[in-house]
Amino acid sequence: MAEGRWRSVGSALLRVIVVWAVSTLTMLALAGLLPDFQLQSDDGDSITRTAITAAWGAGAFGLLTALVWPVVVRALLLVPALVLGLLVFFLNGSLLLIALWLIPDGRGAADPETAVVVAAVMSAVASTTSTALAVRDDNAYRRRLSRLAARRRRRRGEDEVREQSPGTVFLQLDGVGHEVLRRAADDGVMPTVAGWIGTTHRLTPWRTDWSSQTGASQLGILHGTNHDVPAFRWYEKDSGRVMVSNRPASAAELQRRAIERTGDGGLLTVDGASRGNLFSGGADQLALVLSMAARRGKANRSREGYFAYFSDPANAVRTAVSFIAEVAREIGQSTRARLRGDRPRVGRGGLYPFIRAFATVVERDVVVAAVIGDMLAGRTAVYADLVAYDEVAHHSGPHSRDASLVLERLDRSIALIAKAAEHAPRDYRIVLLSDHGQSPGITFERAYGLTLKDLVRAGCGLPVPRRADRSKSGAEARDAAGDALRSALHRPFADGADEHPERGSDPIVLASGNLALISFPDTAGRLSREQIERRHPALLRTLAAHPGIGFLLVRSERHGSLVLGPGGIEVPVTALDDDGPLAVYGPGAAEAVRRTDSYPHVADIMVNSMHDPDAGTVHAFEEQIGSHGGLGGEQSQPFLLSPLDLSAPVSDGQGLMGAERVHRVLRRWLRECEGPQVPLGPDGPGGPGQGLP
Repeated sequence: MAEGRWRSVGSALLRVIVVWAVSTLTMLALAGLLPDFQLQSDDGDSITRTAITAAWGAGAFGLLTALVWPVVVRALLLVPALVLGLLVFFLNGSLLLIALWLIPDGRGAADPETAVVVAAVMSAVASTTSTALAVRDDNAYRRRLSRLAARRRRRRGEDEVREQSPGTVFLQLDGVGHEVLRRAADDGVMPTVAGWIGTTHRLTPWRTDWSSQTGASQLGILHGTNHDVPAFRWYEKDSGRVMVSNRPASAAELQRRAIERTGDGGLLTVDGASRGNLFSGGADQLALVLSMAARRGKANRSREGYFAYFSDPANAVRTAVSFIAEVAREIGQSTRARLRGDRPRVGRGGLYPFIRAFATVVERDVVVAAVIGDMLAGRTAVYADLVAYDEVAHHSGPHSRDASLVLERLDRSIALIAKAAEHAPRDYRIVLLSDHGQSPGITFERAYGLTLKDLVRAGCGLPVPRRADRSKSGAEARDAAGDALRSALHRPFADGADEHPERGSDPIVLASGNLALISFPDTAGRLSREQIERRHPALLRTLAAHPGIGFLLVRSERHGSLVLGPGGIEVPVTALDDDGPLAVYGPGAAEAVRRTDSYPHVADIMVNSMHDPDAGTVHAFEEQIGSHGGLGGEQSQPFLLSPLDLSAPVSDGQGLMGAERVHRVLRRWLRECEGPQVPLGPDGPGGPGQGLP
């Protein structure tokens, strides 16, 4: 045992010496190549003296990096991730300048700009050398992983992990639909996933709710309910505020409501970790969790994931370099798309290249590192979201070459996590899943020359922008509004109606992909069809007849809630089935609309775009050529890829409908692995009727 310990110490010392020597040679080479970086006095030095100076500088830089860098990064935890990534170069360069200042006799000097370059190169070389030395010896690599795992367990106050019960890692590939995943596997884009399907894992599609977006799906998956989440954005009349799923305050409120409704903390309540998600799932270990980002002080632990990752300067430099490369890649890809005249296409300038780089590089690197750390620590359940594909597919298209390249990199991340699981102190079952897919299509505005908001204002007889007024759709809407208003002047209003709505009652139009919500903020409660027609006689007729709109959902005082469609279609929600006007939206659409109609905060008018079932296209009401949020096409068909030693998600011939059902499946799998026991009420986590399948 003592001999093994001394051998380990000797190997570690040898690696330090080798890394120091390589860093010294790197510094000497850079001093010879860069005119503003010197390691000699003004009078010149011998080669030996210069080498000693380089060794001193390299050693000082390595020591400062090991001691000072973690402290600096922890002090910057409150800095936004995007800014922190850009500060990496400045911080590394500053440490190098300090290291040069520590060289005796002032022989080391560099301009600040040159110091940034030298520090980046030296960190990358040192990281590569250290990794290569460790990887050469599998035993050394396993010992290193074992030490990391033991250290993490000690920090958690645990001596041992129950090795007899396997842990579970849920990796959410945001926006990757069932067909996209299968096509990527068949085409060799995702070889790791292809090797799993049918051999170690089973692939199962599931159906989202009407609101096919991360806010609704992930809330249902992690917390067991997505009740009263009608869209990505919606207006709540009782509070007078707009809820947006990816805003910290809104995410925190949605999580609070879900916990209040279900009576438990979520899927990850006991010994769980939540990484890169909108919601915590009740986990104690957090990194990049939006619902916790609005908290201040010790209550906000979500930023600790930054420290765990960026405390290693090699990680910081590697991610920063990849960040810049991704920005350049996006600029190049968008330029080529513009020169080729690709259609459909949306604008990709401004801050978008940086937003994309954060999603595809920074978020991915931090989340993957956190998941690997969770497995090395032996945590029971981990749920992580990788958002890279979703971000790129919105602007490049879900079936584009750009999106395919992102899937390749995601597959490598999956392979890395699977490899790390081999060195964890317990077995792990890795489940891949997605929260929704994406449907392609030209935007509503590009197709018809005006936004949905313009069309609504025209249908209400309100002023619209000149470009919209001149469009065919806008002119037809204004003509219809005028005709309806003139005819309405000869028709008596129903008793008790408000014939003169207050001024300033302009409708609020909020888009969520190809789903839009129209609310009239000057009235309490949900307006009826009759009230809307008295206020704006042409509006509903204009919207229902528009070729870019598939159907509307409104409430009628006489007939209850109705689905309105082209050609005067009017079907009570209670009579909807999958063979009616919603047939083109696929099985389960009617039930999804019925469920949304029951929400307290459903909008006065719910609008879903048209859907071409042959082409699979929709019209987004936002600037997106790959969209999700409503019904129509692949956006409603995400997937589950689960190990074969877990029970099947559903029985043969049955469909998996809704995020709440997926939550119950995941909870069942955790119990099969003897995972965290989520508290149950008498009828399951979602109240009556929400028990296990």
